Amino acid sequence: MEINGVAHTFITAGDFERAVAFYEKVLPFLGLREVARSPDTYYCVGGRTGVGVRRPGPEHAGQRFVQNRVGLHHICFRARERGDIDEAYAFLVSIGAKIVHGPQDDAYAPGYYSILFEDPDGVRLEINHVPGRGVFDTREGKVYGSLD
Repeated sequence: MEINGVAHTFITAGDFERAVAFYEKVLPFLGLREVARSPDTYYCVGGRTGVGVRRPGPEHAGQRFVQNRVGLHHICFRARERGDIDEAYAFLVSIGAKIVHGPQDDAYAPGYYSILFEDPDGVRLEINHVPGRGVFDTREGKVYGSLD
């Protein structure tokens, strides 16, 4: 078996209304389309990716994400072009997103270029570009996981 990507990721927001106000700007900018909205859920899909935001249980309302606690560390979206990173950075600045680092080259893979920012609850989000097929799922000297 070989999976075909990640079907969806859900984030439970400490401040649901504030998180939805943020994600309803960011996700459409990334090309995701809203497909579901209810009093407890906001969900978008696009680019073979689904991202949802859920209201927390009442006992967790108002809590913030802690990156190095057990569980989620961050979510990274992959851009198709290097210039998309610069465009996303300008957009995020224009909506007042908390920027952890602006566009920068990193050594994670050849040509890795990314930005890192946070949602209103402190969940770290990254957008990166790696030219070509990058280093997705290398087995037996072959590269799998094309963005095509």
